[in-house]
Amino acid sequence: MCACPTSATRRDMPVFPATRYQGSKRKLAKSIVAQLQPLEFETVLDAFGGTGAVAHAFKSTGKHVTYNDVLCFNYLIGVALIENDVVKLDEGDLSYLLHRNDDVSYETFIGDTFDDIYFTREENRWLDMIQANIRGMDDRFKQAMAWFAVFQSAMAKRPYNLFHRKNLYMRQADVERGFGNKKTWDRSFEDHFRAYVREAHGALVDAGGTCRAICGDVFDAPGEFDLVYIDTPYITAKGVGVDYRDFYHFLEGMTMYDEWPSRIDPLSKHLRLQREEDPWSDPKSCHEMFPRLFERFRGSILVVSYRSDGIPSIAELVAMLQQVKPRVEVVQGERYQYALSKNRSSREVLLIAR
Repeated sequence: MCACPTSATRRDMPVFPATRYQGSKRKLAKSIVAQLQPLEFETVLDAFGGTGAVAHAFKSTGKHVTYNDVLCFNYLIGVALIENDVVKLDEGDLSYLLHRNDDVSYETFIGDTFDDIYFTREENRWLDMIQANIRGMDDRFKQAMAWFAVFQSAMAKRPYNLFHRKNLYMRQADVERGFGNKKTWDRSFEDHFRAYVREAHGALVDAGGTCRAICGDVFDAPGEFDLVYIDTPYITAKGVGVDYRDFYHFLEGMTMYDEWPSRIDPLSKHLRLQREEDPWSDPKSCHEMFPRLFERFRGSILVVSYRSDGIPSIAELVAMLQQVKPRVEVVQGERYQYALSKNRSSREVLLIAR
């Protein structure tokens, strides 16, 4: 069973790895979980797990956590840092992962397909190599730890940390720079990979096997939970939603390497995956999705993490929650500006329904 850390050991709680994932709650996760500690709950569903920062904070305080995300690359992060308790990559694993091995068959899809789009030719060859090595490992937790390090490394080497356009030239242009971090971009994949492996190792929490990661539509999440934490894609007041699959399609593609060629949109300059509608990123359909989700988990404490100026509005969300819960508390958080955002007035808000 997960044992809640005592006050004497809290200062030794593991640190969640740095991430360049857009919209990450990494800096807010501990304060979010701390606000919920007075509530009585043991089992938690992180319904839209993303980076896993909030799920990790729940796990670190002894809760039995189920991490869920619809994207496979996010799910693998959940396997690495939420479901995994103690498994690390040793030097033998790193040697296997970072070199070509005689018993592994290497394909060249990334190098052949994405030349001059996101990474250099040499970097694309490295990605082709390491994905094959990861798939050749037997231990699913070691695989997930390696994937985590690859994903974080790839984001770190990208302008804006995204895959939303063909812009390798921004890294390579010999110009005076007013933004970006050329030193980070030019750091080798291997150096980034080793650094993120170390961070992942430092984040491991031994929960005795009581936490798990699942991948799929939140409505299909099996089981019942004392508390459901809901952090959907954010839609701005102007009606612009965040499509994480579109922003990180390259990482998602790596997880389906054999299927990747048939899943690409050939008409897009940056070779994204074929579009899939996300009702949570649409300002019209999301108004229908929230009530359905609240009804699905009406037996749980419902905690919605949102922005004060988002769509639906806070007042609309409160009204939706009141259809299934008699008591809804609105907790105004601090002003927090995400990376690349120009919004300096919006606040983080927690809606707690019970």
